[in-house]
Amino acid sequence: MSTPELEKLTQMAQERGRPFKVLIVDDEKWVREVFRDFCDLTQAFQVELASDGNRAIEMAGNSDYDLITLDLIMPEMSGLEVLTAIKEISPKVPVMVITGNATDKLINQAGIMGACRVLYKPVLLESFIAEMMSTLDRSRVRGE
Repeated sequence: MSTPELEKLTQMAQERGRPFKVLIVDDEKWVREVFRDFCDLTQAFQVELASDGNRAIEMAGNSDYDLITLDLIMPEMSGLEVLTAIKEISPKVPVMVITGNATDKLINQAGIMGACRVLYKPVLLESFIAEMMSTLDRSRVRGE
């Protein structure tokens, strides 16, 4: 697949001299793998995966990410708890919430806590890439 978004992402990564580092957090393995596969369509991303909130927080504390995607509904630790912890560690990192069945209240809370975007599962490839590009472009323009 070649789209203007994929081409722009590749160009943005080339201009900065390295791929964008992305952390994908979801408790469902197949979801993590689908989003990783979406990212693998371009050389613009270096992708890491986390299957739970504790691991995501640990990874966010040990690495600088350009973007994090986060499921809101996960066992053990909610996406809101993970979002709060990540924002304490890295306040400027953009976090895109991707959810399949969160309530409006949860989604509003995620926005208040610093999520920059909300996508609803199932997420189409074009929407995923377009939202990532827009988010990364906005962060780049702001110098974050």
